[in-house]
Amino acid sequence: MTAKELEKKIHTMRELQSFIEDCTAEIEEIKDSIKAEMGQNEELKAGEYKVTYKAVSSCRLDTAALRKALPDVFEKFSKETVIRRFIVA
Repeated sequence: MTAKELEKKIHTMRELQSFIEDCTAEIEEIKDSIKAEMGQNEELKAGEYKVTYKAVSSCRLDTAALRKALPDVFEKFSKETVIRRFIVA
């Protein structure tokens, strides 16, 4: 691939990313307006659609607190992972 072709691909990618960000922002605005309409209700029906907005509980490990309180246990059970990060600047 030539440098010009690569530059064109990166330009197209950035345009598409911008489009996705705009669409995502619009989706979030629509979701927020639906949530506002629901108020404290957990369920809403609109024609063929059923919308639910319920609280969900989860339990997560506080690794910072574990590292501070029991550093030996943290070290024993922690696992390092390596990823490759793709960034275009």
